[in-house]
Amino acid sequence: MASVLFEIKQGIAYLVLNRPEKFNAFNREMALLMQARLDECAALPEVRCVYITGAGKAFSAGQDIGELTGQDKIAIKQILSEHYNPIVKRIRNLPKPVVVAVNGVAAGAGANIALCGDVVVAAASASFIQAFSKIGLIPDSGGTFTLPRLVGWQKASAIMMLGEKINAVDAEKMGMLYKVFPDENFETESQTIAHTLAQLPTKALAFTKYALNQSYGNSWEAQLLLEDELQQQAAQTKDYTEGITAFLEKRTPLFKGQ
Repeated sequence: MASVLFEIKQGIAYLVLNRPEKFNAFNREMALLMQARLDECAALPEVRCVYITGAGKAFSAGQDIGELTGQDKIAIKQILSEHYNPIVKRIRNLPKPVVVAVNGVAAGAGANIALCGDVVVAAASASFIQAFSKIGLIPDSGGTFTLPRLVGWQKASAIMMLGEKINAVDAEKMGMLYKVFPDENFETESQTIAHTLAQLPTKALAFTKYALNQSYGNSWEAQLLLEDELQQQAAQTKDYTEGITAFLEKRTPLFKGQ
């Protein structure tokens, strides 16, 4: 069985982390397959939204510790440069919305991969743990960039240094994620979000995502200029024409991602 399950249905690419016996901890095979699947999602025009979740009880426990020890251990530098950094870069640069559905514990790199999604939702029983300080490491996978921008400097610092488990409800309250759903409704509710995004104007969503990414480093004036440029590009799309036409005709628009 593949370590990352992959299926496309109704414009949504479903990526399921699939090492449930290891709480979906990442090994090299899984990390490289995840990158390959994200590349497919970027290249395939029929994919208009990506939905990432975990199999079994966990989203991802982060790094498979077995690869850090023993004769065949992999250097941390290699794990970051070849495994995690390419994954989070692909998620953030993917020109399509990415829904991350955190079904259980998301720890270490698993937590920070989850938090770089465009729309992050969690089951009520899910939790987040910045577990790095427990083994003498620092948060990686973009966590030191992403988390303070979501929850603020003080909370991010405490969460990372203390390594405390944050339950899904508290994570939502502090702005770490978008919504929490009851476990029994989680799959339906989270997939409904993906279905909604898959029916929206994909290029406009991609431009929005790009603008948000650039806002981290842009000045106010530079961001206004970027919005100007991207808005002009959005206005040239077929979906913009459809949106305006549907508004005037008082009907629901049928966007095609073009």
